[in-house]
Amino acid sequence: MTETTDTGNDDSKRRFAGVAIAMSEVDAWFAREVLPLEAVLMQFLRHNWRNKDEIPDLLQDIYVRVYEAALKQIPEAAKSFVFQTARNLIISRVRHQQVVSIEAVADLEVLSIASEEPGPDRRVGARDELRRLQAALDKLPRRAREAFMLRQIEGLSRREIAARMGVSEKTVRWHLNEGLRVLADAFYSEPRHLKG
Repeated sequence: MTETTDTGNDDSKRRFAGVAIAMSEVDAWFAREVLPLEAVLMQFLRHNWRNKDEIPDLLQDIYVRVYEAALKQIPEAAKSFVFQTARNLIISRVRHQQVVSIEAVADLEVLSIASEEPGPDRRVGARDELRRLQAALDKLPRRAREAFMLRQIEGLSRREIAARMGVSEKTVRWHLNEGLRVLADAFYSEPRHLKG
């Protein structure tokens, strides 16, 4: 029985030694890669967080998150990892601050909680908008529609559109302007039968 107890202690000591080695590696990495970023990180926090009194706490929370993550696996790109952690923490804090306590509001109707699912009226309205958009796009000349779709749907730049269509950037600009004019007329001009 003594041997089993000793073996159990040996396993615990080995596991503890592994953690200690990992912690010393993380400590060295943290001191070498993360701490030198503090000035830039503080500047980032001052720029992105409105309550300046909370910045030291934010910095500490970032360090804790980065260190705990490094205990599992040391990130290859320390700077980007630290700043992504800072961004995520800021987003999390902003979301947390925007939460309204249910106890603070007796009537849930006051909260104007909207369902994720749009109501029937919104669905009908959205379908109507899509039909109007399709009708307006159908009115565009073929090349103007092509340029407009490449810009608005695929997100290409004028230069990329010009290369794909085999035209100059000036021609692309003209096609895009024509597309916007036709769409603006379709959506914002008075119906023809109302004009006097």
